[in-house]
Amino acid sequence: MATIIPTIGSCGNKITAGEKRLARIFESNLSSDCTCWYDIPTGEKQTHPDFIILDPQRGLLFIEVKDWYISKIKSANKTHVIYETSDGDISLTHPIEQVRQYSYGAINYLKRDPQLLQDNEKYKGQFCAPYGHGVYLSNITRKQLDKYFSNSDIFPSDIVICKDEITEFMSSEEISLRLFSLVKHTFSKEISNKQVDRIRWHLYPEIRITHALDKPESSAKPISVLRTPNIIKIMDTQQELLARSLGEGHRIIHGVAGSGKTLILLYRCLHLAKDNNLKKPILVVCYNIMLAQKLKSLIKSHQLTVPVEITNFHAWCYKQAKIKNILPNSKQNFIENLEQAVITGFQNKTIAAEQYSAVLIDEGHDFKQDWLKILSGMVDSETNYLLFLYDDAQSIYQKKGSLDFTLSSVGIKAQGRTTILDINYRNTQQILHFATSIAFDYLNDHIEDNFKYHKPDAGGLQGQVPNMLVFDNHQQEIIHIIKWLKQQHHTGVSWNDMAILCPSTAHLSAILVKELRDSKIPHYFIASSEDKKRYSPQSDFLSIIPLPSSKGLEFHSVAVIDSSNIMGNSDDLSDEIKRLYVGFTRATNNLLVTLHQKNVLSRHLTSTYNQIYNNA
Repeated sequence: MATIIPTIGSCGNKITAGEKRLARIFESNLSSDCTCWYDIPTGEKQTHPDFIILDPQRGLLFIEVKDWYISKIKSANKTHVIYETSDGDISLTHPIEQVRQYSYGAINYLKRDPQLLQDNEKYKGQFCAPYGHGVYLSNITRKQLDKYFSNSDIFPSDIVICKDEITEFMSSEEISLRLFSLVKHTFSKEISNKQVDRIRWHLYPEIRITHALDKPESSAKPISVLRTPNIIKIMDTQQELLARSLGEGHRIIHGVAGSGKTLILLYRCLHLAKDNNLKKPILVVCYNIMLAQKLKSLIKSHQLTVPVEITNFHAWCYKQAKIKNILPNSKQNFIENLEQAVITGFQNKTIAAEQYSAVLIDEGHDFKQDWLKILSGMVDSETNYLLFLYDDAQSIYQKKGSLDFTLSSVGIKAQGRTTILDINYRNTQQILHFATSIAFDYLNDHIEDNFKYHKPDAGGLQGQVPNMLVFDNHQQEIIHIIKWLKQQHHTGVSWNDMAILCPSTAHLSAILVKELRDSKIPHYFIASSEDKKRYSPQSDFLSIIPLPSSKGLEFHSVAVIDSSNIMGNSDDLSDEIKRLYVGFTRATNNLLVTLHQKNVLSRHLTSTYNQIYNNA
């Protein structure tokens, strides 16, 4: 069963009867490793082929569908068709010419990536996969077409598939045979998984991860070779399917950390922000100040039709209260009083409801019941776009008592429209295995009732084993970390893709600042709320961040310093373990863990590490 993106049911009224029929035939009869995209802006010129079919074994196909009737085709040549409509006869580009331009434009664009070229000397410089294009006439039989057009060159049978040549009553083998007869050349070597991802990376820039949320390459100055990284990161097919199929109304996505929830939120935001029909701004709101800054940096480079407001919840409250002149007078208990002022203001209608065309909520598990009642009431009832993302109930990130109410009780109406993501893609398999081993065994031994934390499934790349080192003192830790960071930078990792995470920046030695300055490493300390608000992820500096504030962020290389520092007084290390898990899973590729304090936490860390890697 092939994957159709977006789902047929989410296409609404834009999909024609013929397109829907063909999509269902593809879905039911093509192989499970085959992906079909329907009517999605494609490639450099953002063209709209009706279908693009990617089969790793058979190649790439471009299909144009016409729900035409033979009686309404008044005349045709190789470039144009005169077709009768309710507005009279109109001249249309011949669908063969239309799909040919889509196909050649996309293939020529893909050929600018050296890794998508043939390595066989005989075919050097050619695209790595077979490809073809064709037209499907959903209401015209072959007999009708041959009778009406005596010149077979106008609608040639090797490019045009008629209504009766692919049907629901044919076998999967017959359907595949007819469809892929449009591919004129076959290769013995199938497309690799990496090449499949690179094809998707180029054709659909919006599904790229991290740096790929930057603007697509400009077409103003054509270049012969694309500036494409050797290693790319994109949504997997299921994430892309979900992101493109959200449709209208309220939607809920929950799942494990690192499963791509925030990425899907960003895609949804960019998609809605290009909708000319939306008359009000879009609100993207989360709990963490630094995550809000990260989201802003990922959105700001895009040219959007609809204004987007990205903020953390308390900053949003402050703005609403300030506009209505209901800010608390006293600084004492300011946050609690601010929350109450906004709650009361919303209830008595001082603060207006329905201010936004769409509300997208990240880190939903951190939101209180009253907060969510307000935010769900901020959605314009005419558009009714709301997306709510939260971590699984069995996630290590969950706060005690979070989401201990039904979402329907706060106005989030998404029954039957909830999606679960259970695979972690953020971290390498080695980092995830290390982090979960450190955290989950301990936490499950120190938890009440029958509740247990479940380890997420690993979907990330293979990578290096995390390194854990024990030192005699804090200064030795710092010196080694500085050396490690410089090595990472030497291998090509930018400063803004590295971070030092620590239990608290307030406890960091002044030696660290001196060593960073002496080493001429650009850096930014996060110590206060104001520091968090000024955080700029795209500026090229190393970030030094407290562990709790790093949630929602990610970096290529992370050093967690002073890991055995116990901040609390309890014998239960659960809070320390949770903070460390947050820090460990910020690293997407390389992780260094250092410690010097000898205590019960250091014993847990070192013994678990030795047990994992057989160093005991």
